[in-house]
Amino acid sequence: MAITAKDVNKLRQMTGAGMMDCKKALTEAEGDFEKAIEILRKKGQKVSASRADRDTKEGSIFIKTNEGNTEAVLIALNCETDFVGKNEEFLSLGNAILGVAFENAPADIPALMSEKIGDLTVQEKITELIGKIGEKIEVSEYVRLKGETVVPYIHAGNKLGVLVALTGINGSDVTEAGKDVGMQIAAMNPVAVDESGVDASVVEKELEIGREQARAEGKPDNIIDKIAQGKLQKFYKENTLLHQQFVKDNGLTVAKYLDGVSKGLTVSEFKRISIG
Repeated sequence: MAITAKDVNKLRQMTGAGMMDCKKALTEAEGDFEKAIEILRKKGQKVSASRADRDTKEGSIFIKTNEGNTEAVLIALNCETDFVGKNEEFLSLGNAILGVAFENAPADIPALMSEKIGDLTVQEKITELIGKIGEKIEVSEYVRLKGETVVPYIHAGNKLGVLVALTGINGSDVTEAGKDVGMQIAAMNPVAVDESGVDASVVEKELEIGREQARAEGKPDNIIDKIAQGKLQKFYKENTLLHQQFVKDNGLTVAKYLDGVSKGLTVSEFKRISIG
């Protein structure tokens, strides 16, 4: 049967696929719109498979908090090029995925991929857009953070996102302090909130590095462990959030800055996710 321009445009409006792709799908489906849509989706799946080994170092961070600012969700949607990362449909899909992640609280990324956006799963929606755009697209990160107050911070053209959970609020508005700490985390990339959150394997590695440096400097054996402990404390000061110098005032640590904002205010947890 003859495929008219009106038919092609109708399918394009239904799917968002390109004109030629719509015409080919309708021709193959002999004018059956449902079959044509399935063909386009299969085409997307083929594109997705063919680009599975591509790097996705571009994209955008999406964050949503609840009304009371006690819970937040962050997702990173990756693609291959900065051009696609700024595409309106790509950003719209990212916000849609964020919405279902926030509302349904899936356990992890595979569970998120099975959530529905309309009649399609998140994975099917991603595949559909891959078929249209021709680039690999994937959700690389999905995190949820709860706290007394959770403050979001997005940096570097939406390519780096931070969630900061604060405790010891005492009724204060700590939004600006949370953003300041988010900026600190974005810039300094601490490994943990304080020394108690540093993995034991990291501690042992730092101690061993300290011992080796002390031996290389010819220090006596009876003080090597003491020197290593001193170097470990330096590591904590430089690499754990609360002990770091505050980037906006090097005369303060982050802990002292927060305590100055509101007595007892501190960070209970944070998440830092970057793209690229």
